[in-house]
Amino acid sequence: MLETTSLTVLFIILFVLLLLSAFFSSSETALMSLNRYRLRHLEHEGHSGAIRASELLARPDRLIGLILLGNNFVNIFASAIATVIGVKLYGENGIVIATFALTLIVLLFAEVTPKTLAALHPERVAFPASFILKPLLILLYPLVWFTNAITNRLLALFGVSPDSSSASINSEELKMALMEAGSLIPKRHKKMLVSILDLEKVTVNDVMIPRNEIEGLDINGSLPEIIKQLSHCNNTRIPIYEDNLDNIIGILHARKALHLLAQDNLTKETLNGIIKEGYFVPENTPLNTQLIQFQRHRRRTGLVVDEYGDILGLITLEDIFREIVGEFTADVIDEDKDIHPQDDGSYLITGSANIREINRHNHWKLPTDGPKTINGLILEFLESIPDPGVSLRIGDYVIEVVQTSNNTIKTVRIRHAEPQLENV
Repeated sequence: MLETTSLTVLFIILFVLLLLSAFFSSSETALMSLNRYRLRHLEHEGHSGAIRASELLARPDRLIGLILLGNNFVNIFASAIATVIGVKLYGENGIVIATFALTLIVLLFAEVTPKTLAALHPERVAFPASFILKPLLILLYPLVWFTNAITNRLLALFGVSPDSSSASINSEELKMALMEAGSLIPKRHKKMLVSILDLEKVTVNDVMIPRNEIEGLDINGSLPEIIKQLSHCNNTRIPIYEDNLDNIIGILHARKALHLLAQDNLTKETLNGIIKEGYFVPENTPLNTQLIQFQRHRRRTGLVVDEYGDILGLITLEDIFREIVGEFTADVIDEDKDIHPQDDGSYLITGSANIREINRHNHWKLPTDGPKTINGLILEFLESIPDPGVSLRIGDYVIEVVQTSNNTIKTVRIRHAEPQLENV
């Protein structure tokens, strides 16, 4: 009778030890699998479990030391109890039986199963576990501190510090997190957020209105000519110059000029009074930087200049917003002017059309890491000015020069390349 009672007590102790082993194993996996950013959010909302878990994760070396101390203690103790049970039941052969049986039981019920559950539902496991681990850490702190002191010295030999880890992520990792957010973030919002992160890769000369397309106003022109140009101008803010664009004197808000015209008070003197000083932007400024500069200087329009101060183009706040949200007004590429779909599936495109805008408009992937226009792309590829009728293949596209004039390419025809077609 006494022998039976003794075995029953040993089995109960062994069962409790296996439960403790499962607890420590699942706690470790759950705490290490927690989403740190969601954890911070819950912590700021005052979630007690999140606060305790965050405190434990602040020093992962101490947390791991505590868990491994507890796990190893209960596993070794369980091994001793299982050995005693095996000897009592099967004699010396029971040692081997107990070893194999306990290994299988620990593997299935104290390691794989609880760790898998914890990995799938980390918050459900980690937050309740933190209520036990926190006071346990305080209780066993001297032993944990001693263990960590030794392990940290060993880590120092390899140049590793327990405080050297960082939870910060770079833009590429943040983009990956956005893409994996699934239905939590609407597709359109996700695309906008990724576009914001990509602004640093795009410079103002990638999206600017080129110099030859700037609608400027010559202040030295006659007043009737100025009024006519103001009446037909498509832009709200107009560069004002003397004789040519190299002599920029400022930016004019068209509404103010038209307001003076409506009051029959538009003269060159009043016009000069409402011209705002020009704002100049270096050509290689990243769009994210320029967006901040526009906000800081309270500007919406900038004149893009090269290293010699020559005017290259015009950048507006709308151009940057378009990179983020896509087209939100009429298409930048005027289909009546720049791009003409053909019945055979090809497109007639003017040589001065911006490649980025064409890609956005047609969902193409023409290279954008070099020249900004179709004309520049072809000239860089051929390294000479082609004659009409010359064709070339760039990537998945066949480009045929249709018209040239004054050493520039005026019109091209672009179509998707056939798989067997080679570069010309």
